[in-house]
Amino acid sequence: MTRPFDYFVIFAEMRTGSNLLEATLGQVEGLTCHGEVFNPDHMGGPNVDEVLGITMKERIADPAELLSRIRSAPGFNGLRFFFDHEPRVLDEILNDPRCAKIVLTRNPVDCYISLKIAYNTKRWQLSDVRDRIVWKPPFKPAEFEAFLAERQAFQLRLLNALQVTGQTAFYLDYEDSLRVEVINGLLRFLGFEARLDRISDDLVRQNPEEMADKVRNFPEMEEALARIDWSNLARTPNFEPRRGPGVPRIVAAGGAPILYLPLQPCDDSHIRDWLARLGDGGIEESFTQKTLRAWKRKAPGHRSFTMLRHPLTRANDAFAAVMTGDGHADIRATLRGHYNVPIPPDDGIALMGAAEWRAALIGFLGFVKANLAGQTGLRQDALWGTQWSVVNGFAGFVPPDLLCREETLAADLAYLAKSARIKAPDLAGAPTGAAPVPVADIHDRELEALVRDIYRRDYMSFGFGAWKAPK
Repeated sequence: MTRPFDYFVIFAEMRTGSNLLEATLGQVEGLTCHGEVFNPDHMGGPNVDEVLGITMKERIADPAELLSRIRSAPGFNGLRFFFDHEPRVLDEILNDPRCAKIVLTRNPVDCYISLKIAYNTKRWQLSDVRDRIVWKPPFKPAEFEAFLAERQAFQLRLLNALQVTGQTAFYLDYEDSLRVEVINGLLRFLGFEARLDRISDDLVRQNPEEMADKVRNFPEMEEALARIDWSNLARTPNFEPRRGPGVPRIVAAGGAPILYLPLQPCDDSHIRDWLARLGDGGIEESFTQKTLRAWKRKAPGHRSFTMLRHPLTRANDAFAAVMTGDGHADIRATLRGHYNVPIPPDDGIALMGAAEWRAALIGFLGFVKANLAGQTGLRQDALWGTQWSVVNGFAGFVPPDLLCREETLAADLAYLAKSARIKAPDLAGAPTGAAPVPVADIHDRELEALVRDIYRRDYMSFGFGAWKAPK
């Protein structure tokens, strides 16, 4: 029969049973697995000098050549690939529909404990039970969580690549790999007519005991595992679009290597004034990516910063921008007509008192909550988007060196200038704010809770607490 694939890759990790799976598949005539040929430390084994005519030195220089030889070698060839193996060939493998993907997993706690035992006993494979060395490792919670995070991230990358390219993989767990009928299903997936009647007996399971008998501190281990969010239930959902770096809004000091990344909405006239006085050269703006790259090349040692604001203050200013901006008339009409936000006609906005403003702000925040969750037809504007998403957009082109805080801006900018070895002028007083009704006039627990619910990612990521009136 014609096989649907040209070669195969077993995506696995240490202590998942990949050696046993390779040995079992090796019983099939015409099928060859070359092992961990992209391992950073060796060519598939400590005593392997070359694979298909490629040495370690040659593989490091051109890993794609080895992959090409595996693909075109006589018979049906494959390899095992772990999360820390040669990254330069991974995308080629994942994007190739003629490569059969086999994803072998195992309970991560079993993997972690087995790996600890192997490292300390120097027994990586066992072919005779008489050679077994018994050793009980301690379970270290922080170490295990780091171990788990690396491997989960790799599995998510595999899954996402398969989804994006419209491929499927053959998934099996360690326990599945011990069942000959599952292996025969794998052979069918690979396009082989051959069927096996047994799992390879070349290797012996090294640590068959119950987990309670394998570790020194099993009660502590149980307690630590109970605290792990296995399903990522505490993840803060994020439905905002990926934002660009906003290069045209970036401002540079005319005579000093300092870049300012404005985070809307904000009256930042005092920051622009500080930048203009910083090098006595005014400011430069209206950059393109090309001209900003040129500026950075001519400004060695440059520094960049943005200014974070309390989400409640920022939300109030965002609402003020929507209420008073000439370019937001359509949004105001939509908020009135379709989202029941109690906004008066445009000629009555300037007459709103604190109570009316607060009611309209709460209505607007209800819209923002739905909008950022992807539940409205209006754009998810950066004006009211999370600061987290905007900062991530900056980082795609100009990662800010310093996240300044509005309440400590003068000290933060002085520190930034000192790090760039620039004598900085004093920062002029901050503007009073863009909103006609300040937060101090409308603040209460209900409003605070609403903003915290909407901008939970900002509170969590940047450490904001409850709003406090400026001194």
